[in-house]
Amino acid sequence: MIVSASVLTCACGDSDNKGDEPVSPDKPGTPEQTDNLAERNLSRAIEMIDAAVDNYFTGPAMSRYYNPYNGQKSSELGSVWMYTSSIEAVNAAMHSMQALKEKGSSKLYDQNFNRYKELLARLTEGAEYYRGSFTLTSYTGTNTWSPLGVDRGTSPGSANTEGIHNVYDDQMWFIREMIEAYRVSGEKKYLESAEYLTDYVLDGWDCTLDASGKENGGFTWGPGYITKHACSNGPMISPLVWLHEIYKDSPDVITYKIIDKDNKRVEVTRRKADRYLDIAKATYDWQKSHLLDPATGVYSDMMGGDDSNGQIRYEMVDGERYRAHTHLRDRVGEHYTYNSGSTLSGLVDLYRVTGDASYLADIKDLTSKSFSRFATLGQQVPGHYSFDINGFRPWFDGVLMRAYVESYPVCPEAGKCAEAFQDNLDYAWENFQYKHMLPTSLLVGWNRENTRNSTEGMFTFGYAAEYAVLSRYQLQK
Repeated sequence: MIVSASVLTCACGDSDNKGDEPVSPDKPGTPEQTDNLAERNLSRAIEMIDAAVDNYFTGPAMSRYYNPYNGQKSSELGSVWMYTSSIEAVNAAMHSMQALKEKGSSKLYDQNFNRYKELLARLTEGAEYYRGSFTLTSYTGTNTWSPLGVDRGTSPGSANTEGIHNVYDDQMWFIREMIEAYRVSGEKKYLESAEYLTDYVLDGWDCTLDASGKENGGFTWGPGYITKHACSNGPMISPLVWLHEIYKDSPDVITYKIIDKDNKRVEVTRRKADRYLDIAKATYDWQKSHLLDPATGVYSDMMGGDDSNGQIRYEMVDGERYRAHTHLRDRVGEHYTYNSGSTLSGLVDLYRVTGDASYLADIKDLTSKSFSRFATLGQQVPGHYSFDINGFRPWFDGVLMRAYVESYPVCPEAGKCAEAFQDNLDYAWENFQYKHMLPTSLLVGWNRENTRNSTEGMFTFGYAAEYAVLSRYQLQK
């Protein structure tokens, strides 16, 4: 289905094609023998994932780039964020296998689910190369943690995680995928991994109090930073809501520290379900109040502008050293699709569990304004919407697409936005698919110089994940 130009008001933007012309592959894709669009989408996702695992991985190590035209993979390895994209794609495919089976079509499930469950376990084990330990002084105390570092270590548990070498958004995306892995496999080890990293992230919540006695709130980009980013807040909303749902009928409790009106650190114990939902709401409230751009209706990149020259501030309370609040003045930076996308997904989850009408109003508003801001009709191919592909945006755009799919049941307009991504993937598959891979630019194709076709692994896994998520969307329709 081609999305009509009248579906939504679309904002115009500059093309990012760098002058490259479309190139058809030597061996175009063979159409799948099915009339079921949900099955076809999932079949393509599986085909891409299987090839990507072969192309990008050497043992447990994932290369950042692979060029299908010369078969070369880069010596540079992917960061933990890039690596997590492989787990994301496998989870998305497994969920769609289950969904199709529940609808009476079990072929793809029977053929692939068990081997993907084994692949999921191997990928999760491989992520341990990104783990390392360090001691952190936060707003409420000093503790030793073992989070995931940005870069891969030489052995499991050996990664450098000090200071800026780990960031909260990487933990958030991994938490999300560990909860997804738990949901799709039922294996508690994934939930335990998610909760450990959730404890680590929540230790970074700015629970210092303002003059009115309210928490300042927000997560910095990482423990080594003072700026607070949309990318280190929005992605945490959904996982927190999911944890609330997992524990909503459980008496399980969690103990953590807060800061009282006398600036003392005190322990509180609450039901996990209540703690997780409350902090999810608080995260969204902080994100919306600080980073929503009123001029465009989408999310800006970060809060900056401090008086400490970028240095983390500390304070002594009762002889103990704690991180202190840093006042940030300025909402700055670009509008990225995944900042609005991750927040939109969180909104959908908050609305599902609370029924709060204000969340639904925000869902509808962000859906319409984000598509108008980020999609441009007919810029490269008539009847197709173009999205910026500079930098890491091809993966960012997939986050926005998933949010539209998740919004569709309560906001039908979002389905029309999701169709734009379906159209672009299909156009690329039918015109440029080469050795089970799609080019970075879905509407332009491969570069005529074969040596310039090295493709980010996270984009390949990202496009596969999009196809898998769209499989479930087609079932919803």
